[in-house]
Formats: sequence, structure tokens, C-alpha cells
Amino acid sequence: MSDAFVKANLNLYAVLRNLEDLPGLDPEIAATIRSWDITIQFTVMRGPKGYLVFKDGACSFGEGAHPSPTVHLFFTSPAHFNKMMDGKASPIPLKGLTKLKFLMKDFPKVTDRLEYYLKPDAEKMKDPAYLNINTTFTLNTAVFAVRELAVHDPIGKLNAAHIMNGTVLFDVQPDGPRVFLTFHDGAVSATKGRPDKPLAIMQFRDLQSANDLLNNVSDPFTAVACGNVLLRGRIVMIDSINQILDRVAHYLS
Repeated sequence: MSDAFVKANLNLYAVLRNLEDLPGLDPEIAATIRSWDITIQFTVMRGPKGYLVFKDGACSFGEGAHPSPTVHLFFTSPAHFNKMMDGKASPIPLKGLTKLKFLMKDFPKVTDRLEYYLKPDAEKMKDPAYLNINTTFTLNTAVFAVRELAVHDPIGKLNAAHIMNGTVLFDVQPDGPRVFLTFHDGAVSATKGRPDKPLAIMQFRDLQSANDLLNNVSDPFTAVACGNVLLRGRIVMIDSINQILDRVAHYLS
């Protein structure tokens, strides 16, 4: 697979997916979308498909094709979609031309806010609310990226092939976020929440510990030695996943 294809999958399934959590974390965005009733389909030629549903003050993300989207945005290639995510290109609207005002003025309010939370700096991180949201989005992006890299990235495939069937939980104490990966006969899925019986757990002492590790402020060895990260269960599974995570920067740096 080309780098552009893998990056498009990461951008849609790991990065843009975070929009479904944004209204529950940001009161301003919750107020912005309160009256929205619209479904936006994203279709990338020879690439991923996904959609966002805004309804009843909530947002949900789905993979594949929605049966009746309000707006259908088309991209001629994975590279085209990636340029849109970087703010350097525009999609081709196949449906919903009457919603152009919404796409130009309203929808960017939520995508710009997502970008705000995904690009931290020292001043922003002083705000506990920002720390919580940035950590949530960074963890979600990382875990859902593992699923894509385990399928499409050569090094990711190699490492995933050695991971036994079962679940691995990433758990930020005391109140989350929590996300887990499930491996089964070569298939990989990512899910928000906590599984019943994880085979391995990577537990972070608090939000700051998780954020430091996820944003490369601290390294895994120091984090474990200092007690900021606790590894439990089949640690070899976590080791293989960390090898896959190292590939995220290759595509999304």
C-alpha cells in the first residue's frame, strides 16, 4: 500500500473519528451542533469511506457508506483527501449542494476545534480541561491507528502477526479514557471502553502521565520505572503494539 493510502485511512478512521467525542467534551461545540440534523459522507477513490452523523446534539462516526447521506464529499485519491485534512485542498461535493453554506461556515467550526485540541503547546496544557481532551483524542487516535497500521503498513503487519488472540486495554486512571484492541486470527479491531477480560493492560497513573508518554515528553522505560505506567498480563502483546505505534509518526507527523 502507498503511504498516501495508509495516511488517508489514518486521517479518516483514527483522526476524524474524534469528532464523535468532541460535543461531549467541549460545551461550546455541544451548543454549536445542538440543532444540526445532517449526515456527511466521505468517499475516497481507491481509499477509505466513512461518515459523520450529527443529530440530537450528538455526533457519531461510521465506517463505509451511509445509505442516505445529506452531503456526499468525494475525493479523487488518498492524496487529495490528505491535502484536505491539511487544509490545502477542497472536496468535490456529489450531493448536498444546498448545504454549501453549512460546509463553508458551520462545519469548519468543529473541525477547527478538533485541530485545536490535537495540536498542544505548553500554555494550552496548563488547562486541566484541555489536558483531558488532548489526552483523550491522542489516545483514541493512537489505538485506532494501530488497527489501520496492523492491516496496511508492512512493519505493522509484521508485528501484528506475532500478537496472540485476545484484547489489550489502554487505561488512564482514575476516570479514563479507556480504549482497547482486539486481535483475532489476523483481524484487529479498536473499541472505546473497557473489555471484560483483557489479556494485557497498559495502565497510566493519571492524565498527565498518559499525555507525557503519548506526546513523547517521556519515554516508555522511564514511565514504567517511575511508576507512571503499569504493565500487566501478556506484556509481549504490548511490546508488539508499541512497535506498531512507532509507525504512526511516519504518516501523521
